[in-house]
Amino acid sequence: MRTTDYHTAGEPFRIVDTAGSGLPPVPGDTAAERCATAIGPGGSGTAPRRSPLDDVRRFLVQEPRGHAGMYGGFVVPPDDDGAHFGVLFWHKDGYSTACGHGTMALGAWAVDTGRVAAPDDGDAQVRIDVPSGRVAATVHRAGGRTTGVTFRNVPARVGARKVPVATTLGLAEVDIAHAGACYASVAARDLGLEVTRAALPGLVRAGQEIRAALAAHPGTWHPGGPLLSGVYGVILHEELPGTPFGPHQRNVTVFADGQIDRSPCGSGTSARLALLAEDGRIGPGEDLLHESVVGTVFTGRVVSGGSGDGLRTGLRDGSREGLVTEVTGTAYRTGEHAFVRDPQDALGAGFLL
Repeated sequence: MRTTDYHTAGEPFRIVDTAGSGLPPVPGDTAAERCATAIGPGGSGTAPRRSPLDDVRRFLVQEPRGHAGMYGGFVVPPDDDGAHFGVLFWHKDGYSTACGHGTMALGAWAVDTGRVAAPDDGDAQVRIDVPSGRVAATVHRAGGRTTGVTFRNVPARVGARKVPVATTLGLAEVDIAHAGACYASVAARDLGLEVTRAALPGLVRAGQEIRAALAAHPGTWHPGGPLLSGVYGVILHEELPGTPFGPHQRNVTVFADGQIDRSPCGSGTSARLALLAEDGRIGPGEDLLHESVVGTVFTGRVVSGGSGDGLRTGLRDGSREGLVTEVTGTAYRTGEHAFVRDPQDALGAGFLL
């Protein structure tokens, strides 16, 4: 199995182009339908049914070829001629409907491989169909090199505010926003935590408890149906001194079943922007400087919104409108691989610790 690996602000992304991999086509007419096929009847995003395709996911994401923090995607056909290709995002526990850092990596990959033509100096837009809709990666180029990627997400909407959640670290007030996937946001200090590497065990535990506690909360429901509903990630954030251009925060996103996003989380940054916009803390022309637990940075901004001023109206779920956001970061290729499985290898299918 051949892959091309990237990292976006520290978070890995392993790319499998199904067209050249020997894998059979994934049934479905859209990325959303193909994602449902990959999950399987009766399965969920974090508990997919076993299948030949899911065995490939496990083969690539688990040890000894991957690790518990691995991330990647199957490149599949687009929904229609309006996009260059589609993708099914996956991680150690299953599949996700959105992935901002993966979209940035895919934009860089599409240009680096010549799949999408790009100038030596200037920008190229890569349109990608993902399970939550159509997104775009604008690849910035200078001197024949990719210098950055800007991810434009599906519209972000606020689902609920100040939801009380009891954790073993205390009571937290949680905000819920949908930005291709559902994210719950909580101030780390409310749980006596800081967003640091040393605090990761407590942050992960809090994220898992909050995700479990919100399993049936109506704010996690998305009008698009069950595939887009339910908390995918919990964002534990802290305030940093603002910049002349807008707010400055650090976060760690705990997603799926306790995975840690090494990047500032692309789709999660969109969710944070929706909440900050509703609070009146960010508007057009301003940027959110968003740091990760490893010190990497995404810059997020509001592009447009719903009716009226586009920022404090039309953001709640149930509306057809939402907040359009962009997130800029960097993505770098880390390697190309030809993974094999020896039939005599008892651990060949992969394992996790």
